[in-house]
Amino acid sequence: MLEQGDPIPAVTLKDVEGVDFRFDAYRGKPLVVYFYPKADTPGCTNEAKDFSALADEFAAVGVPVIGISKDKPAKLKKFAEKYGLSVILASDEEQGAVCEAFGTWVEKSLYGRKYMGIERATFLFDAGGHVARVWPKVKVKGHAQEVLEAAQAL
Repeated sequence: MLEQGDPIPAVTLKDVEGVDFRFDAYRGKPLVVYFYPKADTPGCTNEAKDFSALADEFAAVGVPVIGISKDKPAKLKKFAEKYGLSVILASDEEQGAVCEAFGTWVEKSLYGRKYMGIERATFLFDAGGHVARVWPKVKVKGHAQEVLEAAQAL
C-alpha cells in the first residue's frame, strides 16, 4: 500500500461516462482518493453519501474527492444518480492497475473463504502529488469528517 511521501501513481481509469480519466488533471492541488469494494452496497453507499455531504467543505479548501471501485462505469453512473452523489466516481474495472498501484487489491477472507478484493482505504495527496496521509482498513462512520479535517490542515 502507498505510504506517506509516495507520489500519486500515473494510472488511467474510466469516469462514469467510460472516458479515460487521469490524476494529471489535479496536478498542483491536494486530492482525496478513496477506494471502496462495490457500489450500491450499504457501507460503500454510506461512505459515498458521507463524502458527498461534505463536498462543499472539501471544495472550500480546494480538495476534490474521487471514489474508485472495480464497478463498470455505467453502474457507477447509476449509483451516483440514485443517491445524488457529488463526489467523482471512477472505475478500475478493466485491468485493476489502479488498485494494484495503490496497494488496495488484497486477499480477504469471509467465513473462512479466501478471495481477492478491494480494501477500503483513503489517501490524501498534497499539492505536490505526494501522499500526505493514508487511512487503511477504513471504518465508514465518521471517516469522511476525519479526512476533511486532515485536508483542512494541509
